[in-house]
Amino acid sequence: MTVSLLRRLALWTLISVALVGCASRKDEPSSNNADRLYKEARADMDSGSYERAIKSMERVEGLAAGSLLAQQALLDGAYMNWRTGEKTTALTQIDRYIKLNPSSPALDYALYLKGLINFNGDLGFMGDLFGQDLSERDQRAARDSYQAFKQLIEQFPDSRYAPDARLRMNFIVNSLASYEVHVARYYYNRGAYVAAAARAERAVTEFQRSPAVEQALYIMAESYDKLQLPKLRDGALRVLRENFPRSRYLAYGLAGPNQKPWWKLWSSGEDTAPAPESPGNKPWWKFW
Repeated sequence: MTVSLLRRLALWTLISVALVGCASRKDEPSSNNADRLYKEARADMDSGSYERAIKSMERVEGLAAGSLLAQQALLDGAYMNWRTGEKTTALTQIDRYIKLNPSSPALDYALYLKGLINFNGDLGFMGDLFGQDLSERDQRAARDSYQAFKQLIEQFPDSRYAPDARLRMNFIVNSLASYEVHVARYYYNRGAYVAAAARAERAVTEFQRSPAVEQALYIMAESYDKLQLPKLRDGALRVLRENFPRSRYLAYGLAGPNQKPWWKLWSSGEDTAPAPESPGNKPWWKFW
């Protein structure tokens, strides 16, 4: 009886050890596969094979769920979807990253990328073809971009991305000011002088340091002149002459010589961002 019992115990021990060993071998490939798959996806990403890399990153997220590797894969995926023109998907991913990882060491980059996804300083072929100005587009994306950059600067004033974010915030302010002037000019050209004066005044009041203020003041003066309000007209002209003594609008009016729009200072090549950092071909989280 004793010998038989010992044999049974030994047999169960061997079975238990074997099961644990099998479980260990079964778990090991999941981690290894995620690591290997991420390296392959990153190589595809670095070579510009975004579509294949995006699919691989999605698999990495599933294999390494809850890990820092999954965080990195999500951030990489957002970047690549933005670069391939999938703006909605990229925004969904970056918002999820920010919500799930509020203390991430890469949060400043995530906010910067969110701002860039909504920011677009180049209209591309169709914009050039139809002569569309940035101020003619929907301004919601510009405002969302501004808020992301603002959060970045407030939370991470010393971030390597902060200087560029500040420049782009100034650009967005000028774009919003030009939007108001564009609307004011639209009303003016159609004889809606009260509405034109109101939108131009809004631009002057809210965006005092924007280059668009020059045209806004002239539209105000012209609108007040059409409305036979000489005191308001003269006041707008006085401010225009004091702040822009060489204004082309004073010399040529609204139909003055064509000039390159101020926003063309941004070239299409500047609306890009560095990929999520991977120093030494290792993801950022390997250093934390």
